[in-house]
Amino acid sequence: MARSSSGKSTVSPHIFRGTPRPAVLVTGASGGIGRAISLAFGAIGWHIGIHYSRNKPAAESTLRQVRAAGGTGDLYQADIRKWDSVQHMIDAWGTCVPTTAAFICNAGIAERSLLVRQTERTWHEVIATNLTGTFHCLRAMAPPLLAHGGGSIIVIGSHTGFHGATGQAAYATSKAGLIGLVKSAAWEWGPQNVRVNLVLPGWQKTGLTTGIFPEGTGWPDHALHRPPSLEEAARTIVHLAQLKDVSGQVWNCDSRNL
Repeated sequence: MARSSSGKSTVSPHIFRGTPRPAVLVTGASGGIGRAISLAFGAIGWHIGIHYSRNKPAAESTLRQVRAAGGTGDLYQADIRKWDSVQHMIDAWGTCVPTTAAFICNAGIAERSLLVRQTERTWHEVIATNLTGTFHCLRAMAPPLLAHGGGSIIVIGSHTGFHGATGQAAYATSKAGLIGLVKSAAWEWGPQNVRVNLVLPGWQKTGLTTGIFPEGTGWPDHALHRPPSLEEAARTIVHLAQLKDVSGQVWNCDSRNL
């Protein structure tokens, strides 16, 4: 089921018959890393909630690919910057899915501007989406997991959040904030078997890295002198979502040091 900000359904929900499939909701699944994660879950037969903010055609493309890979799914629209929009999405998800196994907080935006030229408008937009938006998602996603005896939440972070980068002050700050958010959530919800982890997928050639992806540089800061594959990073996230005894950790998918 998809819901607009008004709460009206725009896509018919999947009807579960017989034994339900394991289910995961992936934010920012209309393209890039989110699409790869959705396809990796689809390949093992899961039901995937495909969240998007504005690009519905791209989300529909992800859904078609998920079904072709062997999974099932539905579309969900929400503006993660707004608490009520996120809660509407999670409520709609809960009416269609008997039990959730995992949530993946992947949605985010990037920007590039030197710090002295950074506008307040762009700064607030990045923080509101990447950090506050993830906070909204975690706050809405935890209750259904707590009510059903546990589950997994994986937040997609960035190596930049540990080391910073020229021209990425707002982005690096938003991703650095996720470290404390994830570790705090892991401590608070761990006694109820809700695992919360942070994954760094490494440099990936997506819409967010257009114009800054370091092609042809030899990757001197990577021990393997290459970036990780998108498919391998996605499979790592799928594997981590199914681990029962790991929480509050940072998983780095490339060969750089943290």
